[in-house]
Amino acid sequence: MRTPIAALLLGTLVLTGCATKLNPFNWFKRGSTQETLAELPDPTVIIDPRGLVQQVVSMSVEKTPGGAIIRATGLPPTQGYWDAELIAENDEKPVKGVLTYQFRIEEPIDFQRVSTPQSREVVVARFVSNIKLQGVSQIRVVGAKNARSTRR
Repeated sequence: MRTPIAALLLGTLVLTGCATKLNPFNWFKRGSTQETLAELPDPTVIIDPRGLVQQVVSMSVEKTPGGAIIRATGLPPTQGYWDAELIAENDEKPVKGVLTYQFRIEEPIDFQRVSTPQSREVVVARFVSNIKLQGVSQIRVVGAKNARSTRR
């Protein structure tokens, strides 16, 4: 007696849920929607969730056989910052002879000590080929509070 009642109840629930939003099989079958952008995104703007390092302490450019290595040292406000990278502006093309990089870094997940400046330093480097260095007279690394640059 229990089996037919359970089957009847289950069948009723399944059939009534077929056309409702509660049915998980209907969740992604509504069709796609087209989204219109009011303004096209600017390709020169860097979209990166990481913030700029607070201060760029030092910067150097070391020549290599195929190009140059840009090395920068940043000083975040506390310890624990991670995932640092030099991100090129303008698709790594010089603007008026200046090749600009943003020193981006990820904030710590939880509270961190301040400690000494030496213990907070973060060093990043990036290789740039000779082809990309053509027409470059200055290389610049930008932080939140300052920027460092070097000329050829």
